[in-house]
Amino acid sequence: MTTSLLLASDALRCEIAPALGGAIAGLWLGQTPVLRSTPAATLTSVRHAGSYPLVPFSNRVGHGSLRWAGTDHPLVVPEGFEPHAIHGVGWLRPWSVLEASEQFALLSFEHQADESWPFAFDASQAFRLSGHELELTLSITNQSAVAAPVGLGWHPYFVKRSDTHVRFEASGRWEMGDDKLPTRRTASPGLDHDCQGLDVDHCFDGWRGALHLTDALLHTTVRSSLRYVVVYTNASRDYVAVEPVSHVNNAINLLEQGGASASELGVCVLQPGASMSAEMSIRVERAPKAFP
Repeated sequence: MTTSLLLASDALRCEIAPALGGAIAGLWLGQTPVLRSTPAATLTSVRHAGSYPLVPFSNRVGHGSLRWAGTDHPLVVPEGFEPHAIHGVGWLRPWSVLEASEQFALLSFEHQADESWPFAFDASQAFRLSGHELELTLSITNQSAVAAPVGLGWHPYFVKRSDTHVRFEASGRWEMGDDKLPTRRTASPGLDHDCQGLDVDHCFDGWRGALHLTDALLHTTVRSSLRYVVVYTNASRDYVAVEPVSHVNNAINLLEQGGASASELGVCVLQPGASMSAEMSIRVERAPKAFP
């Protein structure tokens, strides 16, 4: 199995670790890390990667139990994340390389129904590097014999510097309980805040599809076709996690509990053989007066 892939443009360098959850090991503008970055040759855990795919769901499924169509499905909970299942299964499994060149890579992953997720699916990731931009596409096809809930997203960790500022527009924020599960939705315009003193771990809906991170070195723009974004950082973290996702945290269980519709929660149901795709891009520029 391919241990790593290197994509490079005149400006950016991206290393991918297919065997470690199809993750991005690192993304650099010149020698400046954009994401939390480790050379792929020395990356030993996906938990330290720069970014990884979220498939077939994002964030948490409460208490490791998926309730769907009136049936409870106990899910495997990754070590260290008790009591919830988290981030799907794709980030914990190896991906295969279907195509690779200097600026493009295509990976695939096939999942058979198991105790981690009870519905079979195929997934693919495409990575395209051009100039100052990395473009990503994530797709899933339901290979089970029944209609299945699905979700997609990404979990990039951007380097947080002393003067990092985050800005984006949204319409709502899902408040979190002590158990890290959403409790209720409140109106929110998004964020426009310095990250040094920011303490946030929330899913925002009505996201306008663009988020800006700025500091003395870089101006990074994250864009996505998805309309939910999870933002996570606090004083103890040296990163800002910016996660474009297709649904609210614990959305499938919230739908089964009632009180919110599938469209409000972002729950997508795929019929057998049907597919869903999402796009994200990361564009990186030198900040004014920044030096290589």
